[in-house]
Amino acid sequence: MLALPGLLVLLGGWPALLRTGQVDPRGWMVPALLSIPMAAVLKARLGDGAAWWAGLGTIGTVLSCAFLAAWRVPALLPVLWLLAVMLAAMFAGLMFRIPTKALERDEWLATARSKWRDWVPAFAGTGRIAAMGLALLALAACWLAQEPAVQHAPHPAKLSVITGLPLFWRDGAQVDAPIVTVLRQRFDLSPLDSPLALENSPAKTLLLAQPRAFSMDELVALNGWISRGGKALVLADPELRWPMDLPLGDRRRPPAVTLLAAMIEYWGVRLTPPSAGEKRHFLGDGRVLTVYSASGFEDAGPKCRIVGRGLVARCMVGKGSATIVADADLIDDRLWLADAAVSLEPGQWTADTPQFVAEALGATLPAGRRWVRSGDALVNAVRWAVLVGIFWAALGTVFFRRRGAAPLDLSSPRPARPTPFKEG
Repeated sequence: MLALPGLLVLLGGWPALLRTGQVDPRGWMVPALLSIPMAAVLKARLGDGAAWWAGLGTIGTVLSCAFLAAWRVPALLPVLWLLAVMLAAMFAGLMFRIPTKALERDEWLATARSKWRDWVPAFAGTGRIAAMGLALLALAACWLAQEPAVQHAPHPAKLSVITGLPLFWRDGAQVDAPIVTVLRQRFDLSPLDSPLALENSPAKTLLLAQPRAFSMDELVALNGWISRGGKALVLADPELRWPMDLPLGDRRRPPAVTLLAAMIEYWGVRLTPPSAGEKRHFLGDGRVLTVYSASGFEDAGPKCRIVGRGLVARCMVGKGSATIVADADLIDDRLWLADAAVSLEPGQWTADTPQFVAEALGATLPAGRRWVRSGDALVNAVRWAVLVGIFWAALGTVFFRRRGAAPLDLSSPRPARPTPFKEG
């Protein structure tokens, strides 16, 4: 019984964990409401101390799983929200009064079918309103603790976009891709067809994502614009795997390979052959990007620096700078978003792609998420968390015993004392 609350709460947080891969203690807040009935039952059977012991075990089980799955200490604010909900749920459960006589029966099915009047006292008394209020407070905290959606910046910066990817249209209609929807909260976007238009654009920042082939004049204009102080994020994919319904040869299809390899090598780095398959790429600072058939960089020149464990190169180009990423599939919403309808909710992100792209362009988005390192890490985290909960429950049996049980007496029984006989 002492281990059951922790196991139920731990399993209850799995859907949110498996949906996005985010290790967020707030994902266990709603399952933590199960502590209300469990605390009431434990109080009736073993006392208040046992209920609090099980509550501490539940917190330890969840936090140990969160730490071991991401191998990073959980963020302080989500932990505080979880502790607040757990505390309110425990107090609410301890205020309910469950009939002890029903709980002491051996047949639990018979207890569940007992008459309604046997359970009425659980909701009667002076603590009823307080208990219900705490339960509602815990439920409200679950809603208030949700990470807010990305809000529109009051003064968005100008951003030019040159791309061959379907970021501004889909199925022949003008529709923003989810990554564009997020970027519009921080930038005033201006799609351009050619680098020649950069001279007349007020934007000082450029997103260049797998563009079509440029002429020599366009390449010279692009290099000159960056050299004069421009800032560019270049997504150059040597093996694009973006799903497209358009037939081969259609001019609207993006290039299957990057056509900027010569320009990138001129800036100071060289692309390596791509690796096949989808991969979760950790950048080294805890952030993760999901890439597909991504490449890497080598032979960095004096003005370039390779970061992100080989996936990203940062180069100084005259007075400007270029951040080059060896993959363009990473901005496909199928690789960073669990639900395309709620792209502005960070809780639905499955990778740090929006935050990474916005940061490379000079803006900020919510950061600091913890991610499951791998499938094996998750399995080990759950295994050790369950062992922690069982060990804590076993330790609790040393201090708590079933209420009403007679103490163990190993002494030999004494003979009954004869009573004197009285006549008539």
